Amino acid sequence: MPSQTADTTYDVLALRYGVWHSTKREIYHSFHVYGEADAPVQIDYYLWVVRNGQRTIVVDTGFRPEVATRRGRTLVTPVPEALRLAGVDPLTVSHVVLTHFHYDHIGNVGLFPQAQLIAGATEYAFWTGPVADQPLFASAVEREEVDLVRKAHAEGRLTLVPEQDPGLPGIRFRELTGHTPGQIIVEVDAASGRRIILASDASHTYEEFEQERPFHIASSLPDMCVSLNWLHQQSRSAEIVPGHDPAVMARFPAADADTIGIVARIS
Repeated sequence: MPSQTADTTYDVLALRYGVWHSTKREIYHSFHVYGEADAPVQIDYYLWVVRNGQRTIVVDTGFRPEVATRRGRTLVTPVPEALRLAGVDPLTVSHVVLTHFHYDHIGNVGLFPQAQLIAGATEYAFWTGPVADQPLFASAVEREEVDLVRKAHAEGRLTLVPEQDPGLPGIRFRELTGHTPGQIIVEVDAASGRRIILASDASHTYEEFEQERPFHIASSLPDMCVSLNWLHQQSRSAEIVPGHDPAVMARFPAADADTIGIVARIS
């Protein structure tokens, strides 16, 4: 008889699709207050696959090639190719989680026409409201991508947490705001028995939550500090996976010999 836990635990993969080279002074808010010398930083771009025998869930959808070119980002592996290497057919994905609405997290929503979308209610309300049009915020999103999410909502294909329950046993969603007004993270009960937290941009790097250093893009610095502290505390009992740290590819094994540097197995 199959184990009951088979439906409520998951394998988790990290898919690396892009890269950007920066510095600590550029990515951390008010870096000068730490009294440290500046240093180069590599920012990797990821999406994640959470799956078991019952369902395949994609967390975030990356950026589109034309957006990468315009914004000066390097596309290492096009998202459709990264999904193929991970053994994921976008047409069979049951759910797509959008942790927040920045361009590098909702850029390929159209690849998943059959999937139910999941997003934070606060995040959706903000990016479809009037304040989001202010240049300070609008520069981080692609308006036509937000409109695709709005269209999915009109079609009844968007679940807004925590108000609505997406009905995914073994997966929980939590608002960790500060980077954006309604950023959510994904807590997964892994098949390995571990609790995995896909932090996305609630913490871009390991250093960010380990040393509680806020990122330079913030809707609320106090909220971001609270979120980073929560992640720091959770790291004692859970595997925290930051949203943009190249160390993810080094800390976790490749899915197979053909996907080294592209697909890492978190659980």
